[in-house]
Amino acid sequence: MSFADEITIDALERDPYPIYARLRRESPVAWVPAANVWFATRWEDVEGVTKSPENFTAEASTSPVDRSFGKPTIITVDGDPHKQLRGGIDPHYRPKQVAAYVNELVTPIAEEYLDKIAAAGSAELMADYFEPISVLSLARSFGFRDLDVTTLRRWFHGLSQGAINYEQDTARQKISDETCAEIDAVVLPMLEGLREKPESSPLSHMLHHGMQEGQTRAAQFILPSVKVTLLGGMQEPGHGAGSILVGLLQNPDQMQALLADMDTLLPKAVAEGVRWVAPIGTQMRMARHDVELGDVTIPAGAPVAAVLASANRDETRYSDPESFNINRTEYGTASFGFGHHFCAGRWFASAQIEIALRMLLTRLPDLKLDPERLPQFQGWEFRAPTTLRVTFPTRH
Repeated sequence: MSFADEITIDALERDPYPIYARLRRESPVAWVPAANVWFATRWEDVEGVTKSPENFTAEASTSPVDRSFGKPTIITVDGDPHKQLRGGIDPHYRPKQVAAYVNELVTPIAEEYLDKIAAAGSAELMADYFEPISVLSLARSFGFRDLDVTTLRRWFHGLSQGAINYEQDTARQKISDETCAEIDAVVLPMLEGLREKPESSPLSHMLHHGMQEGQTRAAQFILPSVKVTLLGGMQEPGHGAGSILVGLLQNPDQMQALLADMDTLLPKAVAEGVRWVAPIGTQMRMARHDVELGDVTIPAGAPVAAVLASANRDETRYSDPESFNINRTEYGTASFGFGHHFCAGRWFASAQIEIALRMLLTRLPDLKLDPERLPQFQGWEFRAPTTLRVTFPTRH
């Protein structure tokens, strides 16, 4: 029995990084039965899989995303459908567009939640700060302006159960299916209204852009990608911010340097944090034909996970890759993916993380991890601290 045969989903959920490190050493391209997928774990192979559409298609027939959310989705389709779906979202999340609205959008949300926690002397920052900012910022930017944090966090956690359900667990799938039904009940009436009265939101743009006058796209063509966007857009910034803060709090010298020169070092901290703990672990592909990769043959039709989180800790690309280091000289991260499916929300996510951290650390510069309840990370497809409990002098 090979090491890959021994890997379990529970072990990946607890901490995938030692598993990835051993795979990179021993079996950089390996079939992992527990996940029903091939893992590609080295940077070179991850980039090769995701940037070679002639060999690997995004249309992975066994994808838990397709099974849970329906088809097509923006991350599991190629060709013209992908261009149509991406074209509805991209314009709102390009760097110049993001720069024009992100502060006005995110700052009031962050201020509201900072005001709630600043007088308490302690907080659980995932639930009380980072996740609310993340879900509200994405929802309001996308066109969901009247949904509350409780609903959005429930959607986020419910959608994630389907997206990570490689093992086809029935309990997880039930949660996802119920969440998808709830989302459909909210989104379908919104889409009908936007057919008659278009607006500037990405949700409206997905219906109308590139269509002849008087025509719109079908709701069922858009809905799966709306769910993917809600999940990824709500998850990545909040989880990334939490991981970055843990890295800073575990390295007080780096935190002090950042507080002294936030303009220079905060962008570096964000880039390093999402490398150190990738909020989204993989890009899924399917082999179009038999493909030689890493001295093995991946058979035609086989699903392949390009493990972004593993590429981010590839020893051939980064020195001391297991460590969090905002002064790192090696640049670049795999966390936002590669190729045509490079994350459309990268600039929005990074800007949102920077604003949330800047405001938090300016208001509460004396944050400390609660020594009685240190953060524990969980997940391999979506990884972050499950909780992030901190203490600080009270502020008013």
